[in-house]
Amino acid sequence: MNTPLFKDFKTTSAAAWKQKIQVDLKGADYNETLLWKTDEDIVVKPFYTKEDRKNNIDTEAKFRFDISQSIFINDEKITNYIALNALKKGATAIEFTANKQFDYKILLQNIDIENTIIYFRFLFLDSEFIKEVVSFINSKNCYIQVDIINNLVQSGNWFHNLKSDHLQLESIVNHCDNSVGVDATLYQNAGATITQQLAYTLAHANEYLNHFGKDIASKFHFNFAVGSNYFFEIAKLKAFRILWKSLLEAYDAKETTAHIFAQPTLRNKTIYDYNVNMLRTTSECMSAILGGANTVNNVSYDSVFHKKNEFGERIARNQLLILQQESYLEYANTFANGSYYIDSITEQLAEKAIQIFKDIEKSGGFLTQLKKGVIQRKITENANREQEKFDKEEIVLLGTNKQMNKNDFMKNEIEIYPFAKSNPIKTLLPPIIKKRLAEANEIKKLESE
Repeated sequence: MNTPLFKDFKTTSAAAWKQKIQVDLKGADYNETLLWKTDEDIVVKPFYTKEDRKNNIDTEAKFRFDISQSIFINDEKITNYIALNALKKGATAIEFTANKQFDYKILLQNIDIENTIIYFRFLFLDSEFIKEVVSFINSKNCYIQVDIINNLVQSGNWFHNLKSDHLQLESIVNHCDNSVGVDATLYQNAGATITQQLAYTLAHANEYLNHFGKDIASKFHFNFAVGSNYFFEIAKLKAFRILWKSLLEAYDAKETTAHIFAQPTLRNKTIYDYNVNMLRTTSECMSAILGGANTVNNVSYDSVFHKKNEFGERIARNQLLILQQESYLEYANTFANGSYYIDSITEQLAEKAIQIFKDIEKSGGFLTQLKKGVIQRKITENANREQEKFDKEEIVLLGTNKQMNKNDFMKNEIEIYPFAKSNPIKTLLPPIIKKRLAEANEIKKLESE
């Protein structure tokens, strides 16, 4: 005989739980004692029930996330060898970064371009060359990241000028699938709040929709940086899918699910006690996976201060392989569905982000706000707040501002410049600068070695 498992248990309401907690607090105020507010102005409670969910978060079909490795194109033969080796050892996607034209036939030799996800991040704008590369690959699995707005935001200038950049991008978009890449990593790495990241990414994408029209909706893909606030970062990616769907509905565009390429942030990575970076990236990759990223691209534990090296890249790739194949997260994009806590955060993040987005649009749009310096100022304000918390040890990076190892010397280990760079050239607008929290602390330590 089948007996219902919970038939002898009474249903308990949220009000009853709260009443019980209030008794246990012995006079202490519930709100002051157990509720806390995040930088996104979201109140976090000690427990959640289905009453905290206003809506059912849409569920997606399970899919297997792809493991990516990033490779900068310098020597095409060497880059090809590194890519083939990465694919042989577990990667299913490659992100190639290029700052000039390259021999794509040598680069892609012996790579199964039909069954390998390939991302191209172009740091230059040459529409004819990019179309040539895409025509050669001729695969739906090719994603083109040539984000003219990101270049403006990061450098303060267009690649060429506003008109030329848009004309060249239009030529690429008309010729290529998956050709509208929105790189949102800068907002996180510069210190924006999660709601700012969501709103700015949506407004950033909306500039392209405004210019090119709704028919390009299926060609978008998004690149996010994932931070260390585990549950909130899961909710961030889920919230963005909701926001993207809502924006496309406003355009009456054909619904298309946002394609998300995610990677750990660099903002909390450190030079000192650098092995802790592996713990940070593991948590961040898990957030990306559970948040539903299509592709996850890990960063190596020493990427801040070492040149690319086989050992660091292998460790980064193996972290993802362990999560995918040994930790049963292979098809984990729906695992967070139904969590009252995550669903509640997701809804609140989306609500607050859409309000910021609406304010941007009412004020003339994302590019107008950039030209006025509003976006830059908002990010800087939050970055400064985070920096103050780090300096006061309210934000802790183990081995750097807490539990430091006095015998940890790094001066002779640094191979690449690990600190924020300012470019003295004249710019159209103030650029948004990536900066790690530990930089000032590390500079002081290095000087004392």
